[in-house]
Amino acid sequence: MLIEEAKNQREDIAAILSAEKLPVDDLPETLDNFLIATENGKLIGVAGMEVYGTYGLLRSVAVLAEYRGKGVAAKLIARLESEAASRGLKNMYLLTETAPEYFAAKGFQKISRDDVPNEIMRSSEFSHVCPVSAIVMKKKLG
Repeated sequence: MLIEEAKNQREDIAAILSAEKLPVDDLPETLDNFLIATENGKLIGVAGMEVYGTYGLLRSVAVLAEYRGKGVAAKLIARLESEAASRGLKNMYLLTETAPEYFAAKGFQKISRDDVPNEIMRSSEFSHVCPVSAIVMKKKLG
């Protein structure tokens, strides 16, 4: 498995996200801070990060069903966290409706929306893409 930057993969990434019922409407035009996992040239997973000041917002984590349970998402997330920490970001936030246990096992803790910095609250994910019922989680970096 190869982890690399998501250059020129927007269409394929959107297809995986749509299949997993994750938002694509607010997917950035340039996929800076997005990583993909490939195996034998096939796109098998994706994860992205949006940067707001000294905070990261983890988003768009998806792995094709037949590759789940093989550490693909974990490797994508670890690489994004490492890149975020090396850039001096303090915390990583995320919203999830389906995988709070998974992210808890990766060191994320459930928090209240009231505890989210304004920079993150203004993101499209928080402001209108994800429902208010989504669980908010945070992980301290570094």
